[in-house]
Order: sequence, then C-alpha cells, then structure tokens
Amino acid sequence: MTYYRPRTAAEAVELTTSGADPAYLAGGHTLIPAMKARLRDPDRLIDVSGLDELRGMQHADGRLWIGALTRHADVARGADVFPALQTMASMIGDPQVRNRGTLGGSLANNDPAADYPAAVLALDALVETDRAVHGAADFFQGMFFTALEDGELIRRVGFRIPRRAAYAKFRHPASRYALAGVFVAELEEGWRVAVTGAGGEGVFRWSEAEAALGAGQNARDVPPPDAAAMSSDIHAGADYRAHLCTVMLKQAVGDLS
Repeated sequence: MTYYRPRTAAEAVELTTSGADPAYLAGGHTLIPAMKARLRDPDRLIDVSGLDELRGMQHADGRLWIGALTRHADVARGADVFPALQTMASMIGDPQVRNRGTLGGSLANNDPAADYPAAVLALDALVETDRAVHGAADFFQGMFFTALEDGELIRRVGFRIPRRAAYAKFRHPASRYALAGVFVAELEEGWRVAVTGAGGEGVFRWSEAEAALGAGQNARDVPPPDAAAMSSDIHAGADYRAHLCTVMLKQAVGDLS
C-alpha cells in the first residue's frame, strides 16, 4: 500500500485513476476497521482529511450547504445549522466519533443504520461531487451502495431549509447506531419522513406517515411500516423495528421546531 496526502481535491481524484484498488481516507471509521479485519486492502490510500476546500457551511439558494469533510461535531454546534440537523449530528456515536467522522464519509459508506442518510432523504438534499449533482432520491441504492462511481468524490451536500423538522432515534446501547431513526421535515410542498436503521434495504421514505401528517392525522395513529420490509438481526427483529418506527415518529413529531 502507498499512502498519499494530496493538496487539492482535484489531485485526490487524479490519484484514483491509477492502482488496482484506491481508497479515500477521511475520518476512517469504516475504512480502517475494514482494513484491520482484512476486508479491504487498498493499494493506494488517499488521505483527504487535510483538504480545507471540502469543509465549511454556507447558505445559498434556499439550502444549507455543508462540505463533505465537515465533522459531525462541527455540524452539531454550527451556528448556521438548523436545530433538527444539530440534534441529529449530536446523537452520532460518541465524542471521539463526532470529532473525527465526516458527513461525506457517512454518505459514501451508506451504512443502513447511519443517521445522515435519513436527513438527506427527508430534506431532499443534493449531493454534489466532482462529477455530478445527485438528488437524494437517486443517491441511495440499497445498503452500502450509492450512485457514486469509482473514484467519485463528494464535495458538499445541500440540505433544504425546512419549515419545521426533528429527528428521533432508538440507539443501540453499545454502538449508538440507530435500531430505528425517524427524520420528519415539513417543506413547502408538504411532509417528508425518512427512516434509517430499520429498513431491510437501508434508508427509506415512509410514505404512509407522510400522507397521515399531511392529512392532519395524529402521529400516534399512524400504523407501523410493513414488517416484511424491515431488517432483522441479533439486535432486533423485524416486528420490533417496525414498532420502533412508530415510537420514534411520535417522538420526532413532538419535538418539531
């Protein structure tokens, strides 16, 4: 393995054009454990953690744009960040994870229990890379799969500014990953509800909850999603995860601001 520390994003992308299995390194919370377990063996390790051009936040065109290398802790305490996104970022992992983990790394990995995918889907975000701008609906393509092509680098993410929004999740007590996390957002055209941690194919929009909220129905009366579409593992069964979705929906609606 050869370690590289490029000075620009363009240089980082160029480095992926050679080698059998190049890999970007940012926070390292997924790649480093995979390498230690011999699940990944990149021949080029491209450390992008020092690229300041991929950090920062700004408001433009009705969106909050956040750089891909912005760390979770910075989002959690960002003065320009609306409360629901701050709350969500503050619930990721523990202080060590939040001080190293990045927005772009979380989205590129698309772990089915990660928090950011729910925010991206509920807030109809745009994922801007060195090659394209991906809409939220097309970006996530099943657990651990995204629309990113080999070597494609996320530059920033543009979240729409909601009228009201909130996020609630039931955390695994050890990993702090979501067994079920629900992000609720009221946009100009109506409600969007996204669920992470529970779906058998990863993050998904909960259309029944969106319709119920749009019709003025009480959140506690929304039936659970189909258990057949839920994930089931040693941590929680499908029926339990479906039930947790209803509990987290009620909590998120109660926390709307």
